Amino acid sequence: MAAILTPTAPDVQPLPAQRSRGYWSSVLLRLRRDPVAMAAAAVVLLLVVLAIAGPWIAPADPYASSMFKRLKPIGTPGLPLGSDELGRDLLSRLIVGTRLSLFMGIAPVLCAFAIGAAIGIVAGYAGGLVNTAIMRTIDVFYAFPSVLLAIALSGTLGAGVVNSLISLTIVFIPQIARVAESVTTQVRGRDYVEAARASGAGAFTIVRVHVLGNVLGPIFVYATSLVAVSMILASGLSFLGLGVKPPEPEWGLMLNTLRTAIYTQPLVAALPGLMIFITSISFNLLSDGLRSAMDNKS
Repeated sequence: MAAILTPTAPDVQPLPAQRSRGYWSSVLLRLRRDPVAMAAAAVVLLLVVLAIAGPWIAPADPYASSMFKRLKPIGTPGLPLGSDELGRDLLSRLIVGTRLSLFMGIAPVLCAFAIGAAIGIVAGYAGGLVNTAIMRTIDVFYAFPSVLLAIALSGTLGAGVVNSLISLTIVFIPQIARVAESVTTQVRGRDYVEAARASGAGAFTIVRVHVLGNVLGPIFVYATSLVAVSMILASGLSFLGLGVKPPEPEWGLMLNTLRTAIYTQPLVAALPGLMIFITSISFNLLSDGLRSAMDNKS
């Protein structure tokens, strides 16, 4: 029998396989294409650098007072941003105060993120009576406005950095827990979670492998939007005398001590408020950029 000859395919070099871009790589790529978000990230990065290196780059001692230099205007030789009511260099106090102001804005949100996310994930995955018991308890705290709840808690615990941290953490836990519960409830009904449950995987394994990776992103994006709120609340507590104690440089406390100079040196008195505004709007814009970048439909 004659052999059947089949034409051989030409020797073609295979193309190198292209690695599919991961989810977070795509998020970073979309984030880099957002000029507003990148500008906000640059401002946040600058503030972080000031918070870390502030005591070393401050031009003067932020605690040194001089009654001969009280309330000097902006542009005074040796005092580029003027001085406060005790003659202290305002530029140095703004730089050094970045550390405490950022800490009071970020630390409560991080603590509330850890606690609130855990509570919300447990409630969302368990469902039923467990969900009802947890979420109705959360709703008791969520029913109070954030400002009133923070003032009430700080007034009960007393002034100080630690008490303000505890108060703001309690304020943000219900908000993060509700978002975590809502997102977890949606993920719990997905096909891959049902398949993992049908295969005999335990609840802890399902949450760790299939749930956390899908819910932590949206929860984190929501938490970043609370940093600006946390800074404003912390500054408000310090302004009311319920937060940071003098003579620590903190923007809200500086607003409180400079309020009497609003008619004599209004520009100097407004500088701490300007720092609070710039920081808050930067975190809000960065949060919006992250939300847009993580949207798969965008």
